[in-house]
Amino acid sequence: MRAPLNAPVLVLNVNYEPLDVCTVRRAVGLLVGGKADLVLNGRGVIRTVQQVFEIPSVIRLVYMVKRPRLRVALNRQEIFRRDDYTCQYCGRRVAHPTIDHVVPRRLGGEDTWENLVTACAACNARKGGRTLAEAHMRLLRPPGPPPASALYRFRRYLATHAEWETFLQGW
Repeated sequence: MRAPLNAPVLVLNVNYEPLDVCTVRRAVGLLVGGKADLVLNGRGVIRTVQQVFEIPSVIRLVYMVKRPRLRVALNRQEIFRRDDYTCQYCGRRVAHPTIDHVVPRRLGGEDTWENLVTACAACNARKGGRTLAEAHMRLLRPPGPPPASALYRFRRYLATHAEWETFLQGW
């Protein structure tokens, strides 16, 4: 079996804070270079001519990386992800969602977490360029920025890497 060198690996800080996700290739490089320790191996081994390396699932850096707290970037995909691809007016999950401004741009509505929501095409067209009161519509929940927690940032990997959940809790 060929080793999945592009498979994701969770990278932890020295205090076990989740930092990022890298590839197996990068993780093995960090392990061989002495910059990281193997925390969890659930994937087997990589065999070379001279050595055998465990394929890491989670690694921990041997030095502390100081960085500012992350914020989730404001973009279309993150708005859809925050709202779970669900129309914030009718509650239907949509395959091809649209973005709606709660306060329309023509009335001074800005591109902020609090003013952008996911909407289905029908509800977006029904609301048009009007306010919620003018369109006789209401939001299912008030919009706001998503949490910048590790669980939110790396949630998409949990379907295939359930062993990461213990490291993502509480951060």
